[in-house]
Amino acid sequence: MPVQLSLSVVDQSPVRQGGTAGDALHETIALAQAVEALGYQRYWVAEHHSLPGFAGTCPEVMVGQIAARTSRLRVGSGGVMLSHYSALKVAETFRMLESLYPGRIDLGIGRAPGSDQRTAAALAYPGKMRDIQDFPEQVDHVISYLGDAMDPSHPFAAIKAGPSPPATQPEVWLLGSGIDSALLAAERGLPFSYAYFFGAGVEHGPAIVEHYRRRFRPSEHLTEPQVNVAAQVLCAETEEQARRLALSRNLVRLNIIRGRGTGVPPVEEAEAYPYSSQERAYLEQQSRVNIDGDPEQVKAKLERLAELYETTDLSVVTICYAFADRLRSYELIAQACGLTPPDTARA
Repeated sequence: MPVQLSLSVVDQSPVRQGGTAGDALHETIALAQAVEALGYQRYWVAEHHSLPGFAGTCPEVMVGQIAARTSRLRVGSGGVMLSHYSALKVAETFRMLESLYPGRIDLGIGRAPGSDQRTAAALAYPGKMRDIQDFPEQVDHVISYLGDAMDPSHPFAAIKAGPSPPATQPEVWLLGSGIDSALLAAERGLPFSYAYFFGAGVEHGPAIVEHYRRRFRPSEHLTEPQVNVAAQVLCAETEEQARRLALSRNLVRLNIIRGRGTGVPPVEEAEAYPYSSQERAYLEQQSRVNIDGDPEQVKAKLERLAELYETTDLSVVTICYAFADRLRSYELIAQACGLTPPDTARA
């Protein structure tokens, strides 16, 4: 039986060849405004460093810009790479955002660095890179600072995050593609977003999410497990058109894994690229994870993904060369999946 999907957006602010990072960031804001009107629920912006093809280095800045230009959409980080930062500073940043836009802010937290190790070292300099073993404690500190609930015996117990407590708190999510983040989310009673769109190790995804559900401990934040799955999706009027537009995204992925981070190339360049047999094999493998096609095909694949992960809460990541094609993809998905525009819902 068909289910009603709840769809959201994860935006990596891709920069196209011939465009600028400024173009990409303004397109992120324009896309957020458009998908709010289409009935999408959340809009999360990513954090990447030293990757010329992605403009989103500071999700907290973009969250404020998007929230200021929308009215209903939940807006958040997808996510803040906490290992680079002070838990107090992250908590204060998102308390401020929540004070400005109450009931609309999500704090998605990632365990990975969002960069290579040299860039991670530069982000920490002149201090030392944090040991990833400290990540659970950092998460605990962020949650404590957000709710003014630091353990009285802690050395920082007297420190209160500013600004003064907002009426509501940001919703904290843990994001990841591996078991560690899933189990930490379960132990802390937090919602978990599985990064299916990473494309690596997705054969373990259902088991990872099942472990999260089985190990979940209810908390003051959440009484039952809550799962979101983020997928790479590209929709066009025809399957042929969707697959052609996806060539640009595919070449971006190849360039990233080869350390040649450049902007999203035009479709014509991606078509003419001399792919090696090894590269073609990699892209063929990725095609089994990507959800590309016409509206009915995309809807069916999203519904199968929802069934596989036992959740109707999905997020859509879309990368292609032209902004108009990216926007049209989100429009077609919304129509095919029966999303309800907010004005219609209120009526």
